[in-house]
Amino acid sequence: MTKKGFGRRLALATIMMATLAMPTARAQQADLPPANDNKPGTLLKAGDILSGQLNALRSHGTKKDKRAATYQLTSEPHKLPPPSGLCNLETGPETFQIVTSSDADVAKLKAFVGKDISLKVDEVSCAQDAGQMSEAIVTKWSVVKR
Repeated sequence: MTKKGFGRRLALATIMMATLAMPTARAQQADLPPANDNKPGTLLKAGDILSGQLNALRSHGTKKDKRAATYQLTSEPHKLPPPSGLCNLETGPETFQIVTSSDADVAKLKAFVGKDISLKVDEVSCAQDAGQMSEAIVTKWSVVKR
């Protein structure tokens, strides 16, 4: 059925194939991109860029029948610096409520609703109140042009 020495030739061929495949596997590992400081799951510090899709939320202000502009940025999860920590989440928050303090801030964000946007985060903390619709709150920010 088989020729004499078939097992030896099969073992030799297997060793040769493994030897030839090793440099290829090492080259693929060497081609991995360098670590980026602002990847998902990394610590989000003041001055870092937060990117994602901007959504407008419906909410009422403090006065009766007065609507407040509320925006939410959906991004990859990022850990927050202490004392906020992880916001009781394993990977960090994914939804960030963008706080607007003036009509100028509202005008800046209105054009980007439903689109991807990048914000330079100056101040961020975990959501504390039950009525907040996001996992984290960004109180100081600025729009970054791509």
